[in-house]
Amino acid sequence: MSDNEAEFREFVAAQMDSLRGLAFLTCGDWHLAEDAVLAALARLYVKWGRIDNHDGYARTAVVRAAIDETRRPWWRREQSLSHAMPETPMDDPVPAVDERLRLRQALLRVPVKHRAVLVLRFLEGLSVPQTAAALHCPEGTVKAYTSRGLDALRKILGTDPGIDTEVRYEAV
Repeated sequence: MSDNEAEFREFVAAQMDSLRGLAFLTCGDWHLAEDAVLAALARLYVKWGRIDNHDGYARTAVVRAAIDETRRPWWRREQSLSHAMPETPMDDPVPAVDERLRLRQALLRVPVKHRAVLVLRFLEGLSVPQTAAALHCPEGTVKAYTSRGLDALRKILGTDPGIDTEVRYEAV
């Protein structure tokens, strides 16, 4: 096994759960999220030796693949019969489970591009320029999508615009 392959395996082992969670929050379906992560990792493996920022490339590829998965026509999607991955968490030790589920449902109702920006900005902690680079769009678009996405979340959740949405959003 080469050094590159060993590095790639270590990277996947360390980042798989984080990438899967990012994809799920972007597309809203565990099965599509898994497909998006595997597609992104396959592209990353081919380019592993030529890329300097593996983490950044993987996150960008996962978000873009997750968005692509939601755009795929229903008749081209594979139909999975497996129930191996539950749609909702079974055992969550966090006391605010209801709030987290409510927020998750609200996120699923936000348009995909706005959701991707919100996930990258507030859950992944990326700055506006980093988010713009990850999504290959202008910084102004990121700012507009952030504003519109937060407004949509406020309407869905029925919260007062004066409430600090970032704190509520980080509870996911």
